[in-house]
Amino acid sequence: MTTTIDPRTSLHVHRGLAPIGPQPGIPEHERRLPLRRFLRGPKLWIVGAHGGSGETTLASLHEAWTPADHCWPQGPAGSNGCILTARTCAGGLLAAQSALAQWAANRTGTAQLLGLVLIADAPGRLPRPLRDLADVVSGGAPRLWMMPWVEAWRLGAEPTPDCVSGLSLLVGELNAVAASVVPSHHLSKKENNHGS
Repeated sequence: MTTTIDPRTSLHVHRGLAPIGPQPGIPEHERRLPLRRFLRGPKLWIVGAHGGSGETTLASLHEAWTPADHCWPQGPAGSNGCILTARTCAGGLLAAQSALAQWAANRTGTAQLLGLVLIADAPGRLPRPLRDLADVVSGGAPRLWMMPWVEAWRLGAEPTPDCVSGLSLLVGELNAVAASVVPSHHLSKKENNHGS
């Protein structure tokens, strides 16, 4: 099910039957994001699935968000809520699929994946093959948000939540999801992500 946040934009969120945690028996992809230990964590980590994923741009939309530099952050309990981000090109979608498979295989350590943000890689509607691939890939994420192409960012404008209609709603939703993070020491051993 896809719910439109703002009918004037292509910014929307997917809610439906989606995994809320790692799944037993999921094989891990060869391509993996590294785990990296941090002494302190922000309110929300933005994890880029690949270079050019929009990790830094998305993180710049709120002062309490931090780009994780293409890794799964490992830090103090309650500071490991993550949003995975990728572009909607084939390479970006496949990188997101690999990162989601790593999470599903329980190989992201203490990082708690909260959802996936797909950022348009070009203006206009996604071609059918990429829409189909995005549907398959996003089925492996707890939540999905899709951001439209922002021409002003391409031209060097500072990313702000009010530069695109509906973007401030996305910021609000991501903050609400981040507030729902349960400290990892409160999770049972079965629910907790332990990396190898």
